[in-house]
Amino acid sequence: MSLRWREARREDVPAVVSMLADDVLGQGRESADLGPYLAAFDAMQAEASNRLIVGEDDGRVLATYQLTVISGLSLTAARRAQIEGVRVASDRRGEGLGAALMADAEARARAAGCKLLQFTSNKTRDRAHAFYERLGFTPSHIGFKRPLE
Repeated sequence: MSLRWREARREDVPAVVSMLADDVLGQGRESADLGPYLAAFDAMQAEASNRLIVGEDDGRVLATYQLTVISGLSLTAARRAQIEGVRVASDRRGEGLGAALMADAEARARAAGCKLLQFTSNKTRDRAHAFYERLGFTPSHIGFKRPLE
């Protein structure tokens, strides 16, 4: 396998949405209508610090994540990288793609001058939590969310 990480293109959006929908949580919250996803992708492209990344092998998108670089004042004005939407194609899980994905995210965050790599994970994803802890991440905070709709 020769997985290649790159910034996503608009034509990758259907494959990314398919991966987002391909789990218990995603089945109930993602839509078949690509319109909102394409509009969101276009908006992300306009934001210099917000990128959708895909891992591709032999022309097939097998993994994806979103990386947003955030400048702030806390932690002595440390830049941080926020990871969202981490997914690996369901038929390719267990092959090390997730570890490769997180390594790519870390390399991009370091290259952007970030001192911290952070993300949230749904509290029901026990297997994912164990995976992240094996990679050296610690569950250091409690996350809170409030829908604005």
